[in-house]
Amino acid sequence: MATYRIAPSILSANFAKLGEEITAVIDSGADFIHFDVMDNHYVPNLTIGPLVCEAIRPLTDAIIDVHLMVEPVDRIIPDFAKAGANIISFHPEASRHIDRTIGLIHEQGCKAGLVFNPATPLYYLDHVLEKLDLVLIMSVNPGFGGQKFIPEALVKLRAVRARIDETGKDILLEIDGGVKTDNIAEIARAGADTFVAGSAIYGAGRDGDPHRYDSIVGALRAELAKA
Repeated sequence: MATYRIAPSILSANFAKLGEEITAVIDSGADFIHFDVMDNHYVPNLTIGPLVCEAIRPLTDAIIDVHLMVEPVDRIIPDFAKAGANIISFHPEASRHIDRTIGLIHEQGCKAGLVFNPATPLYYLDHVLEKLDLVLIMSVNPGFGGQKFIPEALVKLRAVRARIDETGKDILLEIDGGVKTDNIAEIARAGADTFVAGSAIYGAGRDGDPHRYDSIVGALRAELAKA
């Protein structure tokens, strides 16, 4: 049976209580903390940087999964590694030399991921897949939380899952965008093993007790059990 990981995106958290929000989702059974970095250049939004990552690192032993939506990307990678990131993922369009960027992430002691937007072709994997620790498929166009899942992402997931399986390597296949209880099982069947969920988790928690997420994390896991 596949091992599934749930990675709440703090993009949808209450930033006035960020430490409490992070502690609460991990206590409720989440696995990773997904950390969305946007620069108002590569994507039309501006979020958070290494100082926030450094501030939350002492609060949890969970994996901090940093998704860099910034261009150029190489300059800021050492800053996030120093701040406590465990995984650093980037978009191929944001790097002049993809292989070099992957190497830089590894040199900094982090795992490396490559991210594919809905319209980004998979040929970027042709010569680097076996050097990666994670492939992230975007099922929305990056920049904002709360968007609707793009179904064509399932086709891309199946294609990447086949490629990963051919390598025989333990490479995570992550999905980000519009993941909810009503589609997470289908997404898992398409090959994903790591699921970013922002508004689905933090929004649900805010509707009831804002500091407890047991119910929604449990519901997501129950759906994954059906995959």
